[in-house]
Amino acid sequence: MKKYSALTRYINLLENNNVGEWIVDKENDVSSERPMHFPFVSYSIAVHRLEDDIYKFAQESDEIVPSKYEKILQANGIEWNYDSMIKADASVLDAQCILALLIASCRAERFCDGVLLGFIKSGAVIRWLKRLQKLDEA
Repeated sequence: MKKYSALTRYINLLENNNVGEWIVDKENDVSSERPMHFPFVSYSIAVHRLEDDIYKFAQESDEIVPSKYEKILQANGIEWNYDSMIKADASVLDAQCILALLIASCRAERFCDGVLLGFIKSGAVIRWLKRLQKLDEA
């Protein structure tokens, strides 16, 4: 069994699945009888499972300490922000940095709804997972 297969098995699911969508309340107004709900992202089951598996892998792995993801990104010249993470050249990063990117993208979702959806739809998460797959094959 390949080392990163618990994560790389999501590549096809993310490429061929509706990963999530923004839900915007268009039925209610701002009245007290019909208060409007804040927009939110409804993620697919595959995305929820991937997020769970990223944390599980990180906790069980000796390659990364989950709380150190930001320091690992900094050591690789990547800032913990959307633009810097999206632009990171996965082809030259080691597994520890790829795992840090995955953890950071999940953590970012806790602070800003929809960020993980952006990382997935941009293709970044798939690039990161494919890099792990390539490292597994080496």
